[in-house]
Amino acid sequence: MKKTLLLSTLILSSIFLSGCIVSTASTVSTVVSVTNERRTTGEMIDDKTIGLRLLAWSTEGRKLGGAHVNFMSFDRVVLATGEAPSNDLRSYILKQVQIIDPKVKSVINEIVVGPNSGYLSRIKDAAITTQVEILFQDQEVFHPTHVKVMTENQTVYLMGKVTKREANKAATTAAKAKGVRRIVKLFDYLKTRPTAEIESDRKRELKDQKAAEFKKQQAELDAKKAELKKQLRALGGNTEGTSF
Repeated sequence: MKKTLLLSTLILSSIFLSGCIVSTASTVSTVVSVTNERRTTGEMIDDKTIGLRLLAWSTEGRKLGGAHVNFMSFDRVVLATGEAPSNDLRSYILKQVQIIDPKVKSVINEIVVGPNSGYLSRIKDAAITTQVEILFQDQEVFHPTHVKVMTENQTVYLMGKVTKREANKAATTAAKAKGVRRIVKLFDYLKTRPTAEIESDRKRELKDQKAAEFKKQQAELDAKKAELKKQLRALGGNTEGTSF
């Protein structure tokens, strides 16, 4: 019982902590990314659990027969990338994914048969992923937490729940990263943005408009005060102690 509770706590902590820092360069702080998530809390927990289990399994090299694989789970759909020395091992890996965690709905197979990638290639992939995530911060079509990114052999894979417009923006933005050869969209498409998001954006825009209007009025008032003081000085009046 204690072990189960500890695992649940670790998973929840991982979800919240992983979403606390989206980008240190961003002036808009997303304290907890789950507030912008389109997955349910249950889906997020399942994805995190699936990811942790597959990571633990894939790091035990003897079970993979020397293959190099990476996994990414979104809404219980697992993307598998990397290299395997044979078709048999490739098929074995894909079957094992759903055995390791029965909650996996499906597996997208992007594992190629061939020699493992080198460390330099993997470093380039990591750099591309970082570039893409940074580029996602500098646009206003979708929230960065709505799209998950993984790069394998300079091919960028994108997953998430997005509209067609958001998907296209994510793809064109990701393509700007240095070294990208190909973009693969693996999205779960939404017809429209969630109503709650639209309402939240409307309220934020209204708040921003009010703030801008107040700032404008304040600037106009300050200008009028300055002009009045100028006129008083021209008339030889003493403006000291005059409150405006």
